[in-house]
Amino acid sequence: MIPRGIRNCNPLNIRKGKDQWKGLVEQEQSQTCLNSAEREGFRPKVNGLLKEQNDKSFYQFKAMEWGYRAAFRLLRTYRVKYKRTSVRTIIERWAPPNENNTQAYIDRVCQEMEVPPNFILNIGSLQDDDAYWACELVRAMALVENGNSCADLIRREEIRKGYALAFEV
Repeated sequence: MIPRGIRNCNPLNIRKGKDQWKGLVEQEQSQTCLNSAEREGFRPKVNGLLKEQNDKSFYQFKAMEWGYRAAFRLLRTYRVKYKRTSVRTIIERWAPPNENNTQAYIDRVCQEMEVPPNFILNIGSLQDDDAYWACELVRAMALVENGNSCADLIRREEIRKGYALAFEV
């Protein structure tokens, strides 16, 4: 079964709130999530069309890059507003211990990125090296959120598109 984050084109499982993100599936009529999951044989219900935001808890985006865009915008807010700049401090806010095994999440992300927990990121920077590491962080987080079985569906090119959309690169 395709994980919820992939089905929703919301690979970091951003919970619904007051934000009206760009790229959301419309309330009435919209194209389905045209992403890697569909290219790999996943077919949404309702004859290939998502007609509404039918997930009560998590946002649904039109395509993976829009879900990644929202994630990058949130992570930049973590840096600017909350001074969360290391892998550890970012994940402690993203996946708090009252909902997650936060230390396991940090360990897994650091293992995927091959960096220590105190590795500093500059999310939102247009410098190539900063953008690279931000994309690697989001890729690793998407793997934790959706599981190893969908590693093929978490594609770097879609993540890079999301970064470009987030910061108009």
